[in-house]
Amino acid sequence: MAVRLADLAAKGGHDVKLGSRNPDRAVRIAGKLGRNIRGGSYEEAASRDVVMPSVFMRDGAFDDLKPFAATVAGKIVVDILNPFNDAYDDFILPWDTSAAEELQKIWPQARIVSAFKWPFWEAFENAEFEGGPMDIVYTGNDVEAKEIMLELFKASPWRFLDGGGLAQARFTERMTLFCAQLGARYGLLPRVGWRLLGKPWTVGERDAYSATVERWDRP
Repeated sequence: MAVRLADLAAKGGHDVKLGSRNPDRAVRIAGKLGRNIRGGSYEEAASRDVVMPSVFMRDGAFDDLKPFAATVAGKIVVDILNPFNDAYDDFILPWDTSAAEELQKIWPQARIVSAFKWPFWEAFENAEFEGGPMDIVYTGNDVEAKEIMLELFKASPWRFLDGGGLAQARFTERMTLFCAQLGARYGLLPRVGWRLLGKPWTVGERDAYSATVERWDRP
């Protein structure tokens, strides 16, 4: 995911630093990607204006990320973490939180936008789906940070939907696991994703359902 999202940001004209525990490995990967991508250490990657950690939580992601709290203070952080267990059949977090919210706790001054929870790697290679592109639902409490994230990944073939506040990542993360389970059951994994379907209301219908819309359209 880190490599594919780095490539996507680079296609949008941005300079990217791909960090790794092994900087030489990051340099080799960046060399294969070309464009404006360079490899380096975690420290170098964390020093950039926008930071995107890509480590499984079960592999000790938060232990690795805690030391960078001061470095990322005030910066935009694109959260793509999912709290899967090692069997990919449940989460390592309770229902009343999310990886995005837990990341905010260890990086309290970061401007976190949670996104890209469910595009599996195959979707980057084959982005076209019958019926249109998949939706990427992003969440966060910082409106400006959301806008910058959208610009960062403007080369994406997908449709982006604002899912509200950061706590809504509790839903997107669980939708990811359910998406994988359905995809596996019907022989579609890993080229699967979600798309919101609907038809705009007429003026009369919107007036009739305005109370319902107001109640549901909350972070």
